[in-house]
Amino acid sequence: MTEQQLLGPHQIRDLADRLGIRPTKTLGQNFVIDPNTIRRIIAAANIGPDETVVEIGPGLGSLTLGILDAAKDMVAVEIDPPLAQELPTTIAAMRPGSESRIDVVLSDAMKVTELPRRPSALVANLPYNVAVPVLLHMFATFPSIEHALVMVQDEVADRLSAQPGSKIYGVPSVKANWFAEVSKAGVIGTNVFWPAPKIKSGLVSFKRRKELLSDLPREEVFAIVDAAFAQRRKTLRAALASWAGSAARAGAVLEAAGIDPQERGEKLDIHDYIKIAQAAWQVPAEGFSVSTGGEQ
Repeated sequence: MTEQQLLGPHQIRDLADRLGIRPTKTLGQNFVIDPNTIRRIIAAANIGPDETVVEIGPGLGSLTLGILDAAKDMVAVEIDPPLAQELPTTIAAMRPGSESRIDVVLSDAMKVTELPRRPSALVANLPYNVAVPVLLHMFATFPSIEHALVMVQDEVADRLSAQPGSKIYGVPSVKANWFAEVSKAGVIGTNVFWPAPKIKSGLVSFKRRKELLSDLPREEVFAIVDAAFAQRRKTLRAALASWAGSAARAGAVLEAAGIDPQERGEKLDIHDYIKIAQAAWQVPAEGFSVSTGGEQ
């Protein structure tokens, strides 16, 4: 089978010049200009021939073409009107006959609640400043997404895939694990982008959990995670005081969950936070006064 042509550096720059587009930091635009990197991403994404893929931020379409070659069909969500308008033209020119296999949605990914096709996978090159909220939103909004592969700033990739006890383990690590098993899938150099970013990028793989970890509302668990890491140097008893209503009740909830109140949030995994949320229902707020102490 002949390997399909992908967009290279000259084609990307010519296309941008024709559209009068200059990559902006505001939208976190760093276009991939290396076909081999696209092939590497597609291979790591493990897209099946019967799958529908949603891509966030297709830009000029370099990754889009690779996805379209691997998948049955796809949806591309683009926030920039000129880019969204041009993408079907690029598909028609580079993959004639494939136009019906892609829908382009002009929207902010954080505001998307419906898609014209039911996605089973997500593949994207995401700006670091929106990567985590976009991922969490997509997993929460589209339960049909079974797996994902995203390219993000390497530091963000490390945070998403960090394990409990690590200095970089935090809110993104815990929340991502509510939805999926997360692992780092590689590092991408800077010279494959235009413009070239100052630091490397990382690939992160997500495999959605087959069953929900808990029947509790996700928001209840996430509120505890947020509180625990808002003051990550404090013990959980102190960090969760505002959430629980008092340090005394926070300590009682933690003990009921089988967790040491003197432990810190960075030592707990998603299962531990679920235990805390479950225990909170067992420890009534009555009888605990708001603490005036300042435990550090």
